[in-house]
This record gives sequence, C-alpha cells and structure tokens, in this order.
Amino acid sequence: MKRKLVAYMRERARFQWEADGVHPVQVIAAGVLLDPYALTIGFARRFATYKRANLILRDTNRLLDIINRPNLPVQIIFAGKAHPADEPGKLLIQEVYRVVKKADNGGRLVFLEDYDMNLARYLLQGVDVWLNTPRRPYEASGTSGMKAAMNGVLNFSVLDGWWREGYNGLNGWAIGDGEVLDNPDEQDQSDVESLYDILEHQIIPLYYRNDHPMDYQEIGLRR
Repeated sequence: MKRKLVAYMRERARFQWEADGVHPVQVIAAGVLLDPYALTIGFARRFATYKRANLILRDTNRLLDIINRPNLPVQIIFAGKAHPADEPGKLLIQEVYRVVKKADNGGRLVFLEDYDMNLARYLLQGVDVWLNTPRRPYEASGTSGMKAAMNGVLNFSVLDGWWREGYNGLNGWAIGDGEVLDNPDEQDQSDVESLYDILEHQIIPLYYRNDHPMDYQEIGLRR
C-alpha cells in the first residue's frame, strides 16, 4: 500500500510538471523523492490553528537530524486545506510549505496540494504512522485517526478526542501525558519534546528492528 501511495504521488507530481510547468522545487515538495521502504508518517486534515500542523517543525534542526539519519530515514507527508475564510489557517499552510521546500530535508518532508477524498484514501492506507497534534481540549473527535486505525495504521496522537479513550498503551503512542498547561508556548514545548523523544527512541527503532521480535516487547508494543 505504501508503494501504491508513492507511485500515486509521483504521478500527481508528473502531471503538475507537464500541465502547469511548476518550479522544480515544487515537484520535489510533491514527493518524487520519497522512498517506499522508509518509515512514513502522515498528517492530513483541515489546517485549523488549534490542530498545530507546525508543531513537529518547532525545532527544525532536531527534526532534520531525526529524519536524515543514515539507514534510518523518516518521511513526513503533510496534506490538507484551510477554510477559505480562515486566514490564520492559510498562513499555517504557508509556514509548513516553506519548511518543506528547503533542500536540507532531502525531499523527506512533503506537502500534497489539492487534498481530497481520493488522496486521503491513498494516505490512510499507505502511511505507517498517523500523526495528530491538536491543542487540548479542542479535538471534537479525530475521525482521520479513526480511519487510519481502520486501515491498520498506528496512531501517534495527543491524548484528546477519541484517542483519549482509544489509546491503551499497546496500539500506538501518546504525545504528552494529558496535562493542560496555562501557557500555550510552554504547552507546545512540552508536547514537542514528547513527540521528538517518542519518535526518536520508540517509533523509529520499532520500524527498523522488525526482524527481531523481542525488540517489540522491549519497546512496549506487541508484534
């Protein structure tokens, strides 16, 4: 399913290149350099500010170090739209896209434009991990995470919405401990530290040690 996702993204990028004459950087940002065998994380939803699509980009130097490690690559696919009247949401997309276009991420950060149901189908079936980073307690439900779970994708989410009840310690990962801090900046910093730590020390080792069943127990997930 991941190979299908990558092939679909490459064809989309090819079509954009042929039809619109887009800039080469935009073609790279559309995912043509993705590896179908690398750990792939998906983040796709409406770009409302409370969903914090930019949280994982908070410390870009640390993120680049994580995703570019030799033999342990990590790919992150962003997709989504902002409401036409949501100016802060549009600015959030622009912020994410600026980081995606930088050469030092090696094409491992991707933003897919024109997010629709067909693209969502490929994403929900093809990624390894579904990332969700809303600011507590504003997540009403979290249906994209539910759809990801129904397609066999592990969730990596803040303990809010359905994941607050659905997470059992064995079916994915929780960002933070559920505590709500008064200062939003302190909350973001606390959550992103948890995000980076779990990604670096649990999720990546789990993905790249799948030839050794005992490692699953050591990390805390059942095979």
